[in-house]
Amino acid sequence: MKLASRLVLVALLACGSIAQVHSEETVRYEWDLTDLYPSVDAWEQALQDVKNRIATLPKYEGTLGKSPRAMAEALTAISDSYKEAGRVYVYTSLARDEDQRDAEAQARFARARQVFADWSEATAWLSPEVLSLGEKKVERFLKKEPQLDRFSFMLHDILRRAPHTLDAKTEAMLAQADLILSSPSQIYENYANADIPWPTVTLSDGSEAELTQAGYSRWRGTANREDRKKVFDTFWAAWEQYADGMGATLAAEVQSNVFTAKARNYESVLAKNLFDDGLPPEVYTQLVDQVNAALPTFHRYLKLRGKMLGVEDLRYYDIYPPLVQVDAGVFDLERSKQITFEALQPFGSQYLGLLKTGLAQDWMHSHPQPGKRSGAYMSGFAYDVHPYVLLNHNDDYNSLSTFAHEWGHAVHSLLANANNPWETADYSTFIAEMASTINEILLEEYMVENAKSDEEKLYYLGYALESLRGTLFRQTMFAEFELAIHQAAEKGEPLTGAKFSEIYGDLLKKYHGHDKGVLTVDDVYTNEWAYIPHFYRDFYVFQYATSISGAAWFAEQFLAGDDEVRDAFIRVLSAGGSDYPHEILLKEAGLDMTRPEAYEPVMRRMNSLMDRIEALL
Repeated sequence: MKLASRLVLVALLACGSIAQVHSEETVRYEWDLTDLYPSVDAWEQALQDVKNRIATLPKYEGTLGKSPRAMAEALTAISDSYKEAGRVYVYTSLARDEDQRDAEAQARFARARQVFADWSEATAWLSPEVLSLGEKKVERFLKKEPQLDRFSFMLHDILRRAPHTLDAKTEAMLAQADLILSSPSQIYENYANADIPWPTVTLSDGSEAELTQAGYSRWRGTANREDRKKVFDTFWAAWEQYADGMGATLAAEVQSNVFTAKARNYESVLAKNLFDDGLPPEVYTQLVDQVNAALPTFHRYLKLRGKMLGVEDLRYYDIYPPLVQVDAGVFDLERSKQITFEALQPFGSQYLGLLKTGLAQDWMHSHPQPGKRSGAYMSGFAYDVHPYVLLNHNDDYNSLSTFAHEWGHAVHSLLANANNPWETADYSTFIAEMASTINEILLEEYMVENAKSDEEKLYYLGYALESLRGTLFRQTMFAEFELAIHQAAEKGEPLTGAKFSEIYGDLLKKYHGHDKGVLTVDDVYTNEWAYIPHFYRDFYVFQYATSISGAAWFAEQFLAGDDEVRDAFIRVLSAGGSDYPHEILLKEAGLDMTRPEAYEPVMRRMNSLMDRIEALL
């Protein structure tokens, strides 16, 4: 049983765009949380019910080996209580993210998080007891009791984890420590979204831009070079004031991960995280090797960017503006819905039917508002209800791309839930991000094909290049940083804000060709690590890069009209968490992410985009 390995899926908001200011008349959507519970009082009752259920779970200790039926009864009670805990959590996490300044919502969220710690403590005996029964007895029980079928993958996974499972007492202690070990991410979110007093700058046209997290994402790509330099300098100077505190926070996250890995007898934090999803180590190493080998292709893009922007001395603050200025129009929610539906036609009727159903409901919270969580995500943890989508839609093309991305996650959840019991519906990030990034690729190709002018076509081709920069190269750079800081901690080296900036700065300069004269990275920007929320989801980021590589592998064949590959991709999404993600891809589609050829389509795509741009210039 996966222990809430991912409660939300966070979008990668790394691409530049032309900011479109939405008016007060813009249609906004707010999700309907009454689908979860009709009121806060009803949530309170559900919370108490879950607590009562959890309180009964210790009585099943020592019963698993009595009979196949006794095992099924115990596992059902454990699983059902966790499912309901997830529903309780989703309600309060969504309410909190509407306005993270709301103290009552914060308190309810904390209480919901505590439930998971209580559940983990109450079931700490489970894995040790299954292991004590032995593989032969477990297999015999599985053959005799049909009600155990939905627990088959979980039981086999417990057996696989034998070398890293501790005795019941130690497992209970680790469960009690979970809230403490996960605190750094909560500290980061509170600072970044609610507590840091973000600065305001006056732009060259006299307008004022408040540089919150969302504001920075919006204004960093502004056309005026002096404006975007001012945005960068001001925003990163604000972060620099908190570099020591954020350094201590990230160091605590790293030390928490190191502690957990050591406690469970893993050789490293990376090994633990790959093992958790059953991923071969070659998945990580192959990605890093292939991306580093492709840095000349990335540098080709950066040089093309400088040429198109008319900038000889390309700087890091020149990364985000679109390669051409074009009036792409306002991409409000209604237009985003329409275009997304049209762009995803290659998926066929089953997929589009689920998308149409979701878009017709009140499942998303669409636009920015004071105190709202930055970024975007899809929460699919409420198995018996439906997915929820959080956006910060600015009515620009970047917002359209994020819209398509997040609804890819939502349809993935709908497919997984429809084809799996609760116990195997939760899927790996490794596949989840393929479900979203393939939507971005299909959208990009649709927009290029339907562009009304060469300038507009250049804009969408440039955006697609920027998407690859942000998802393939940037995320792999993040992954190298994450590995480096964990390796430093594992060697006993002290981690501080200054050390993080040193490590991050070296990687930033390597990737962007600083020493080769491709792009200059000023030292003031090397504290960018403090801004990245993904570093609080240990070894999460590399899966963005593997996912866009896999998505390009599928999309290349999709766009060539290969219906068999399309159907295979739908089967991959429908498989949920019924097997390890690498095995699902191999079995259903023949995609092996440990092999160099798996990364060839994404590199072909990047070079094709640049070829098409150069042909239009």
